[in-house]
Amino acid sequence: MTTKQHTLGKSCTFTGKGLHTGATVTMTVMPAGVDHGIVFQREDLGGKRVRACIANVSGTRRSTLLRSGEATVRTTEHLLSAMLAMGVDNALVTLDSEELPILDGSAAPYAQAFLQAGLLEQPSERRYIEIPRRLVCRGLFSSSRIVMEPSSETVFDVTIDFKSKVLGVQNALWSEDGDYAEQVAPCRTFCFLSEVKALRAAGLIKGGALDNALVIDEPNGYCNNDALKFPNECARHKLLDIIGDFALLGAPVRGRITAYKPGHKINTKAALLLARHLKER
Repeated sequence: MTTKQHTLGKSCTFTGKGLHTGATVTMTVMPAGVDHGIVFQREDLGGKRVRACIANVSGTRRSTLLRSGEATVRTTEHLLSAMLAMGVDNALVTLDSEELPILDGSAAPYAQAFLQAGLLEQPSERRYIEIPRRLVCRGLFSSSRIVMEPSSETVFDVTIDFKSKVLGVQNALWSEDGDYAEQVAPCRTFCFLSEVKALRAAGLIKGGALDNALVIDEPNGYCNNDALKFPNECARHKLLDIIGDFALLGAPVRGRITAYKPGHKINTKAALLLARHLKER
């Protein structure tokens, strides 16, 4: 495990539409100095900034929404996941709309761009968040739970169970020595066909399509024509998401995170529980 901070070797630009807003956005991930962290800058709002931190979480319905003052940034989890897993500690992310581009529904475009850009080692030490003892976060009205335990390495272990004949019960695991770019990043977001009408009525998934999401027609199968990246692609995507949500702690976690039926609401609730526990020590 490296002990130095890193930023990107060069800027990376992405253009696409937002999953929920459907609006076209151009976003550039730029190198930044030591201790800068990850900061979003809304060019369409005169350069207003939103820091990627757990205190700025403002919404968790089908994505993670950050807010600072009047400025919001939506669907941050895929980019933050790739940054944390691939070792990008410091970056300025400029964008000209509220929502990050969904691209192909995964984090693969980010991971591949970061590999091509390379990482620049910086002189300051990287900070790690140590889980001091076993902490358990439970869903208020669900059986979801996240257990956080001390460990000498970083491990995320996810199990999903939607009571689906198509999905079954799936598990996925990533540790700090795993190949995130090949094994986690390519896994796409997903939803059930039965949810689509209600989600659109709620003003969500305006940019959703079969080329940027897996759609499950229960109990018949997938609506998509292309093959799954992995048999447990949906569990791997939930793994991708929780890595991105825990990135909002502002530093990599050193410990074991075991999640049963995770989602953005309980992910960020668990991260906040850990942050508050550390603050109170």
